[in-house]
Amino acid sequence: MLALILVLAGTTWRFWPSATVSDMPRIAVLPFDDMSAGADQGYLSDAVAEGIITELSRSKTYAVIARNSSFRYRDKPTDARQIGDELGVDYLLEGSQQKIGDRLQVTAQLLNAHDGSHLWANTYNREIGDLFVVQEEIIRTLADRVGRRIQRPLPKSDAAQVSALHYHLMAIAEMRSSAFTAAGNQLVRQLSLKAIEADPNAQFGYIGLAWSYRHDVTFGWHEQEHNRDEALKRGAGYADKAILLAPDDAEAHHIRARIHTEAGELEQALAQFDQAIALNPSNSSILHGSTDPLLYVGRIDEAIDRIEQAKGIDPFHSDLLHWQMGWALWEKNDCRAALAAMRKMSRIPTGAHRMLAGIHACLGNEREAREALAVFLKDSPGQSISKERRKWEKIWTAPGSLERWIKDMRFAGLPEE
Repeated sequence: MLALILVLAGTTWRFWPSATVSDMPRIAVLPFDDMSAGADQGYLSDAVAEGIITELSRSKTYAVIARNSSFRYRDKPTDARQIGDELGVDYLLEGSQQKIGDRLQVTAQLLNAHDGSHLWANTYNREIGDLFVVQEEIIRTLADRVGRRIQRPLPKSDAAQVSALHYHLMAIAEMRSSAFTAAGNQLVRQLSLKAIEADPNAQFGYIGLAWSYRHDVTFGWHEQEHNRDEALKRGAGYADKAILLAPDDAEAHHIRARIHTEAGELEQALAQFDQAIALNPSNSSILHGSTDPLLYVGRIDEAIDRIEQAKGIDPFHSDLLHWQMGWALWEKNDCRAALAAMRKMSRIPTGAHRMLAGIHACLGNEREAREALAVFLKDSPGQSISKERRKWEKIWTAPGSLERWIKDMRFAGLPEE
């Protein structure tokens, strides 16, 4: 089911402070029902939906619900009135996709979310290479129906690019897996190389490779093949290649910003995040990621504002935003509020227990701080005060923050060496 939900009445979103809802319809795009059979069933079912989210958001005339929330309705019956109530919307576009060999059939229909009545429907029967053309035609029709016309050239039909996208979507699905591991990261790299082989002039494979090297650095997986600096250099090169090929792809700028952050190049990271947000304001993950360099340099209130913006476009946001808010409030030395934010998580993951330990230390809760740090160290043994300092001293430049963190980690029982 592809669903596109439009709000023409309600409250103004914080992310678009100058817009009123009468100026900017509010939209959510849900995934397609995939009617394909056998090997044809799979990842392309999300491609058009995700493309519509990005393109409508980029148009600056629509406020678009984040993918994380809209895709929550995958494989659930469509009840226009229920969805309208849960997301506060007036219109719903639902549909399906079916791939048979080299052919693609897409159906879509626009519904009134208040009473379920049909406002528009169409079926598209095309070659698989026309996937991006179909996406654009749905966007134009939708825009015409709600009075916000989008005029631009139709994309060219390109089967090779669709093939590259298919491999990229497989890699993205692996990265989003809750059991993502070093082995999974190697699979991401293999799928990304296949994407480049399918179309070396498409950005998708290079984006995937850049993410894989960033994961190497983040999780310490680089140590088997190359050092941290080499992993960052490789990731940066692939991200730059993706931006060169597709300068309007938000995800290419997103991964480049993440690599800048890991390298301690915080001003460059912030500029790259701003570019990614401008290209896709509906992506709550980009907004979330952009708060890392803001917090590292001490721009705490800006970070908190972006966390709230991410919540606004992502009503069913992940627990990661509560974790990030906990860090931001720790930075403000409002540790009671920080602890309350962490406790909003449905389940505090192992990695978040280090932040939880710091917050308890800030509050003087020695037993709770030590217990939380012990949970973190079970999955990340060998950590120490000296390692924390080496890791963060060139990145965490907000005045006094690193020393506060070191003090709290000592209180929680982290060894010196």
